[in-house]
Amino acid sequence: MDALITAATSADERRRGAKVAVLPVGSFEQHGDHLPLTTDTVVASLIAQRIAADYDLFLLPPITVSCSHEHAHMPGTVSISAATLYAVVNDIWKSLQASGVPGLLIVNGHGGNYVLSNVAQEANISGPRVALFPVREDWHQAREAATLESSSAEDMHGGELEVSLLLHGAPEVIREGITLDDHSAPERPHLLTLGMAGYTKNGIIGQPSLGTAAKGKALLDSLSQSAAAHLSLITGG
Repeated sequence: MDALITAATSADERRRGAKVAVLPVGSFEQHGDHLPLTTDTVVASLIAQRIAADYDLFLLPPITVSCSHEHAHMPGTVSISAATLYAVVNDIWKSLQASGVPGLLIVNGHGGNYVLSNVAQEANISGPRVALFPVREDWHQAREAATLESSSAEDMHGGELEVSLLLHGAPEVIREGITLDDHSAPERPHLLTLGMAGYTKNGIIGQPSLGTAAKGKALLDSLSQSAAAHLSLITGG
């Protein structure tokens, strides 16, 4: 995980002169017995690091605690309120603007961070400066490029996609036994009322047994390519 946090100096960023910063937003929540609580943070950081490297952007350290209230009844989960997450991200963007970096690409690794959509909506009232990434279309394209076997509905939490990204970029964080954790719950109409505990006992919704490092690499390759359109919008290019 430490390798995913930027080690750049002020001199490095002065030379870079980037007009867009990349902010990974993860979570600190249960991912079953064999994936770390930081799974979403590692995933967001892997994506953000790849994009920052490919487009020579200002990589920020990740936000590691966010809105994981649907996991509250499972050990290890820690959350902040949506209002707090909104305020933190908005303050980061304001600080970036003050230092001469007008654009922000928010790389969200946790589906429960709904409030990030509001951050982007409000920030762009006077013109496109903030993009939330990946959006549904980006994930869909990446799934197709990586030939994932499970659908997005089936692969909701700790399944094929997340395990593939971890196997490619941070295999050391996965514990033995993950391939035995497959759990199916593709229909979750009351998730916001019942939380994850209403649909899974082992904390997983998906098929981690299908994950491979090759799929993880293909996912990252596709996501980096998809980022170009978002970056073009917020840089006016």
